[in-house]
Amino acid sequence: MDIKSMKNYLYWLYCQFELITCSYLMEPWEKILFYTFNVMMLVMVLYTTYIFVPVHISTAFQFFLHLFGNQHENTVSVVK
Repeated sequence: MDIKSMKNYLYWLYCQFELITCSYLMEPWEKILFYTFNVMMLVMVLYTTYIFVPVHISTAFQFFLHLFGNQHENTVSVVK
């Protein structure tokens, strides 16, 4: 894929995005607000995913280990 066709493809994707979101009807200042809001929401979702998903996966992994009997021995053993 050469540079010109890549440029045309990216422009086509941008046009599709504007058609889907109807942002081609907006004035320039409205587009700036709209794109800023959307980018900020995307950044917040990615940050939240980065912070909370590993914690949830770890908790679920520990739960399933406990559920299937591979639990850590954290209680004091009684020696008779």
